Formats: sequence, structure tokens, C-alpha cells
Amino acid sequence: MALYRAMESERPDALFHDPYARRLAGTRGEQVLAGMPKGKAFAWPMIVRTAVMDELILRAIKRDGVDTVLNLAAGLDTRPYRLPLPPSLRWIEVDFPDVIAYKKEQLAGERPMSTLEHVGIDLTDQDRRRALFARVGSTARLVLVISEGLLIYLAPEQVASLAADLAAPSSFRWWLIDLGSPGLLKMIEKSWGPILAAGNAPFRFAPAEGTRFFEPHGWREAEFRSTWEESIRLKRTMRGAWFWNLIGRFMSKAKREEGRRFSGIVLLQRR
Repeated sequence: MALYRAMESERPDALFHDPYARRLAGTRGEQVLAGMPKGKAFAWPMIVRTAVMDELILRAIKRDGVDTVLNLAAGLDTRPYRLPLPPSLRWIEVDFPDVIAYKKEQLAGERPMSTLEHVGIDLTDQDRRRALFARVGSTARLVLVISEGLLIYLAPEQVASLAADLAAPSSFRWWLIDLGSPGLLKMIEKSWGPILAAGNAPFRFAPAEGTRFFEPHGWREAEFRSTWEESIRLKRTMRGAWFWNLIGRFMSKAKREEGRRFSGIVLLQRR
């Protein structure tokens, strides 16, 4: 993901600029991408996801008055450094301790735009996760949770448990996620299945019921941004997109909606 962000940042018509992405990706990131079939061809949905989430985050802060952002599985994301955030905003990054340590080392000397806190924990450790959520929830007025690129790696029961824990603090009002469909998982499995399995990181979560999955666990869909539609808006479509748009004109309304929800960025709201 860091390398995808670097590739986009280096375009003359870049949708966003991440001056730290290539440094964070390093030679290891280049090796990983080179070893993935169609690795560069699959850059467009990741770039679209980043750009759309940037928009929604900034809107939540400006329009909805979010005062705290809790970024789960933050990875090598650098939004606290590259987005025009208010200094009063509190941004909390959560990931494995070794990921946090690497990132802090690489960004030593860089100044974030807002107050930044790092938390190194395993998010599957429910006790520590609940303690973190309770601490953040008790000291914040309005929280936006981000879990970009996380849920797809979890089993449905793990996602349900996480959703319920996030719904517990009353100040956790918004949750920004990316969500794929069963069809997307089947497509990815054909290209990346063996690589993901070898890395012990198979894709697992793509509920057939879509965002309705979250309703029993305290969340409802507030906004759905189709990756396909956003790629057209942002001019970052896949090669041959015109052909699929043409085919779509002859599909039924139900089939078009199914295609629209093949993959998307979702803003969930506390029920």
C-alpha cells in the first residue's frame, strides 16, 4: 500500500501527495509488489480507496466536528503528517508493536499536523482492545474510527466482535471501512491466493449481506462509495473500463446494483 501511494504521489496529476510513502515502503515493498501477479495493474482500487477516505476523513472533521480519529491497523499510513488537520485534533494510531516501532524510526524528526499517539497492541487481544476503546472513549467527545484494509483479513465472528466493542463507547460515532463482496474475494483468489496463503494472510471477510452485516452489532450504513464509480470520478479506472461500462448499460437494475457494490468505501454510523 505504501508503494501504491508513492506511485500515485509521483504522478503529475496526483490525487494526493504522500512524501513519506516510498521511504516507508523501502526495497522490501518493491520486492513484494514485484512478486505479486498483476501487482501494478491492481493499484487503481487502492489509490481510489486512499483518495476517497482522505475526503471522508476531512469532511468528518470539518462538518461533523470529530475531535478524535482512531486508526486501527494503521500500518504505514501517514495521514497525520500529510493531511491538513487542525492542531487540536487527536489522532491515535494502533498496530502491532513492531509496525509502530518501524514507522516511528522511519519518520523520526517529522512533525505531524495534529496531536499524534501510537498504541502497539494486537487488535485480536480482546481485553487490551476493550481497555483501549474505553480509555479513548472516555476522553473524547466525537470519535471517527478508521480500519482501512483490516476487516478483509478477519473471520466474520472476529469482525462482529470488533464491531460490538467499537459500539460500546458512546463517543464512537463513525466508523470508516472498506468492504468487498464474495465475488471480489473469488477474483482476488485467482491472482493472489497462493501468495496470501504463503504469507498466512488469506482474505476472509466479504459478507454476502453487505453492510447489513453490521446492523446487529451496533452500526448502520450512512454512506457507500462504490470503488468503480469513484474510479470514474477520479479518473483512475482500470484498463478497458469503457467496455464494462458499456456492458453495464444492458444489465438489469439489480445486476447493476450488485456490480456497484462489488467493492466500496463505507461510512458506518452508530445505531
